[in-house]
Amino acid sequence: MKFAICNEIFQDFPLEEQFAAAARLGYDAVEVAPFTLQKHVTDITPAQREQIIALGEQYGLEIAGIHWVLVGPEGLHITGPGPAVRERTVQYLRDLVRFGCDIGGRVMVLGSPKQRNILPGVDPEDARAWFAHAISEAAQVPGAERFQICIEPLLSDSTNMITTAAEAREMADRIDLPNVGVILDVNSMSHEETDLPAAIRATKGYLRHFHANDPCQRGPGWGDVDFVPLFEALLDIDYAGYASVEVFDMSLDPIEHAEKSLQYLKETFARATGA
Repeated sequence: MKFAICNEIFQDFPLEEQFAAAARLGYDAVEVAPFTLQKHVTDITPAQREQIIALGEQYGLEIAGIHWVLVGPEGLHITGPGPAVRERTVQYLRDLVRFGCDIGGRVMVLGSPKQRNILPGVDPEDARAWFAHAISEAAQVPGAERFQICIEPLLSDSTNMITTAAEAREMADRIDLPNVGVILDVNSMSHEETDLPAAIRATKGYLRHFHANDPCQRGPGWGDVDFVPLFEALLDIDYAGYASVEVFDMSLDPIEHAEKSLQYLKETFARATGA
């Protein structure tokens, strides 16, 4: 299992210090939130993209991919009733995929609950069709054949579209492209699934990425979720992607937060493998 860290945990650290810290703590990869670089992904310069690649090489870190992708730009909506807004959103998703590919990433996490919410007056079937179209268009950007777009089931109190692993799998089936799959997030699963290991096992063949966190909004090991059965389930389905630490509580010291989270992941993974 390879372990990644989402870079927004480091908050105001310069980019090089983020990579240096991730490497020093023992992470294998960094997952980049575009909004930490620029408000719009299209404003991330070629020099910034090259810097990410260079820092990865310098510190021996892979680039896991990108997430929090629609944070920043305003007026975008995947399932809104206005065709012009939907088309702008599709174009922006294409730009995000290009950025992810440019920096050598492997996945793009599509959460963005507000930008996919089914709005009042919109037929849910129309919304699902528009969502499928948008993801399909983004997935077919030339050169992105091996870049995975991951549909993320999210909390039902944050979105009314795709809140369970089963619904994410259904959407992936509807899109039916080899580079479209599912990401599972422990925080979201803990609220929306009755059996987390079962949800993981049921997502065999679809699972492309895994966010490791806790319902307390902190990293793994800071709350009550036991990761041993989760890792056992991931091993059972031959999951070969990253376990990537994503946090929402930014009140802790970033280094302490990232360090304890990784220590816990390594300890529980060893227990799951019987090492």
